[in-house]
Amino acid sequence: MKQSLLFVPTLREVPKDAEAISHKILLKGGYIKQIAAGIYTYLPLGYRVIKKIENIVREELDKIGCSELLMPALSPKDLWVESGRWDAYGKEMMRIKDRHDREFCLGPTHEEVITSIVRNHVTSYKQLPLALYQIQTKYRDEYRPRFGLMRGREFIMKDLYTFHTSEEDLDVWYQKVREAYKKILDRLDLKYRIVRADSGAIGGSSSEEFMILCDIGEDTIVYSDESDFASNIELYNLPEGAPSPDGIGKIKHAKGIEAGHIFKLGTKYSVPMKAMFIDKDQKQKPIVMGCYGIGISRLLMAILEQHYQNEVAIWPKEVVPFKIHIIPLGNVDSEEYKIAYDLYEKLNEKYEVLFDDRPERPGVKFNDADLIGINHRIIIGKKALEGVIEYKNLKKNETLELDLKQILTIEFE
Repeated sequence: MKQSLLFVPTLREVPKDAEAISHKILLKGGYIKQIAAGIYTYLPLGYRVIKKIENIVREELDKIGCSELLMPALSPKDLWVESGRWDAYGKEMMRIKDRHDREFCLGPTHEEVITSIVRNHVTSYKQLPLALYQIQTKYRDEYRPRFGLMRGREFIMKDLYTFHTSEEDLDVWYQKVREAYKKILDRLDLKYRIVRADSGAIGGSSSEEFMILCDIGEDTIVYSDESDFASNIELYNLPEGAPSPDGIGKIKHAKGIEAGHIFKLGTKYSVPMKAMFIDKDQKQKPIVMGCYGIGISRLLMAILEQHYQNEVAIWPKEVVPFKIHIIPLGNVDSEEYKIAYDLYEKLNEKYEVLFDDRPERPGVKFNDADLIGINHRIIIGKKALEGVIEYKNLKKNETLELDLKQILTIEFE
């Protein structure tokens, strides 16, 4: 893509309220723009990354048999009264009235809506199990939005709901989704721990959180240095150095960002909302449910908290907005510009390439390239007339002088 056609409003100065490194990079690099406290626009670069994260999530969920749908953001009060959460949810729920004085909320989550859909169409054990998910904007009136996309009032979330004839079948699907989540986070090249957690406002018999290890995390986790044991400190308040509850290793502490949360809901919603099915013995039973969330926009920030160098984004290969950034230093009529454009057309057949065709000084182009942070950078100046092209790999922090044939043989990841 030509950079002159891409809207990337980079910043030289960062707003004073940007505390987290990821927040600074996203603002300076022209990835996001704050509209109000906890409310952001995902600009073209940021939205490219968001869509790639979404597609990884879709691929892994579709593999295990989930179906995607899209539910409304507005939920009528009646459904939340049925489940008992209209009053119980708290001040985080954004409530509104229409012109007829009917009450609604902007959905912070969608258990009520999905249960109402399924109860009207699923009546027999033959129709179960069922797994439905969506990727949609959620709304929560956070008391103190902070750290950019980590705690916002409007955010993008993937929420999946599964429906079963028994707790045993729920256990099977819970493990399927758990493994899919691990594959998603592995593809995003994230260091994480799966921890036992409090089910909170969602409810259910048990739940686990997928915590991205990060110094700005709002949660403290306790984990074993030798086993998979990990838990939120609120459930296991163990000091560092204490024996792990599973008998393997000693306890360590770490800060974490909650990127995903999976729940065994059981019949918490199906009983009050009368979501029933007829079993093999012709008996009516409540549908058993599971719920599984991933913070898509929060992952954008979490990735950067683990992948940056010198306040420059170093994106994992599956979500980088462009693979290659080509920067010609000559004007549009120069021979080196023609060499650069020819290289752009060749590489663009195989990779996503950003071509800086703007009539700007080299210093401006380099500053913007540093702020954007595309991993592979090709700089074409006057030396190109002698067959020498500068190639910079940000991830490896190396700069090489190569000829055109060598450039064309690189496997850009």
